[in-house]
Amino acid sequence: MEDVLAIVMVFGTGMLGIIAFSPIGRAIANAINRRSGAGAPPELAGAVDELADRVESLQRQVGELAERQDFAERLLAKAREKGLPAGGGAA
Repeated sequence: MEDVLAIVMVFGTGMLGIIAFSPIGRAIANAINRRSGAGAPPELAGAVDELADRVESLQRQVGELAERQDFAERLLAKAREKGLPAGGGAA
């Protein structure tokens, strides 16, 4: 009976080690760190917030540019339907 217990402990410890160093184990460790508040140092928190704000600003700008491009494409499509020459600037 002690042999079976020793084998189970060896294989159990091996499996636990494999899981601990796998992506699943790292995800569990990150979740524990977030819950306990042990994350990035306070000086990095401000930098992360600033970067998040900049990313949001860039996302807004990209959205506005996409709307402008859609508008310009619609105007060009209407011009083609009417048979108007495409504007290419002064000749």
